[in-house]
Amino acid sequence: MAQRTVLVVLFEGVQSLDVTGPVEVFAGAERHTPGTYRLLTASLDGAPVRTTSGLTLVPDLSLAAAPPPHTLLVPGGQGARRPDRRLVGWVRDHGPRAARLVSVCTGALLLAEAGLLDGRRATTHWAYCDRLARDHPRVRVEPDPVYVRDGHVATSAGVTAGIDLALALAEEDLGRDAALLVARHLVVFLRRPGNQAQFSAQLAAQTARREPLREVQRWITEHPAGDLSVESLAARARLSPRHFARAFRAETGVTPGRYVDRVRLEHARRLLEDTADGVEEVSRASGYGTPEAMRRAFVRALGTPPAEYRRRFRPAPAH
Repeated sequence: MAQRTVLVVLFEGVQSLDVTGPVEVFAGAERHTPGTYRLLTASLDGAPVRTTSGLTLVPDLSLAAAPPPHTLLVPGGQGARRPDRRLVGWVRDHGPRAARLVSVCTGALLLAEAGLLDGRRATTHWAYCDRLARDHPRVRVEPDPVYVRDGHVATSAGVTAGIDLALALAEEDLGRDAALLVARHLVVFLRRPGNQAQFSAQLAAQTARREPLREVQRWITEHPAGDLSVESLAARARLSPRHFARAFRAETGVTPGRYVDRVRLEHARRLLEDTADGVEEVSRASGYGTPEAMRRAFVRALGTPPAEYRRRFRPAPAH
């Protein structure tokens, strides 16, 4: 494979982890397979920039002097949410020329401002998905995935999701074994597919305010194979089923049934990824009862049956 230049755009108010996370992935891949990547950082005028956390990053060169990159990476941060118009113009002119155009976190807002996400699927940090959709209605915003790829454009969710996306790109370039070595070196998992939710079921829903309802949330998480009917959960909270269902939704933002569905799906996914248990055993342990019921849940939520999910996303054995 010919050496690929990865150019990371720097600007005042950049989020430091959006830069260093992907850079460490590509640098690790370069150490594994020398000659694969040439990493460069550049700011508008080549001057150092201050990150949102106060760190100072010194770029390799100015954007005007940067060579045409194979992969152009735009990080997020305050400077991406209120971008310099010169930076927007540079990205608008040079983004389409890159073989891969990548954003991390709110870097998607900068790409959208440059018109490079029009008509495309994209994601960003969960807290800014509504803003992205409101300010740029031609962008098809997907708020849940860790990252989204649409043609040569890839956008990721907040901060550490940039590492997941960079690992996926390195795997595409060098194969799974190389990406696994990089992931192990960074002590992260090579197992978060792009369509995984940004949050676990527990984080996606709000934590209930009242202790009896919080206890029910904990019980559901710890006993996915148990009797999780509204009647059973209401009895645990010492409420009538009707009162319980209404109160649970009011305090968590989801119905009890929807919360149970999310927890069971997440539990099944973890077993498929982390164990060698058979599909039938996983379906029982996750509260589905039968493999067919679990298959329907997976296809409905993820678009793939359990066996195919395991084949695609379970980490390969270490060599």
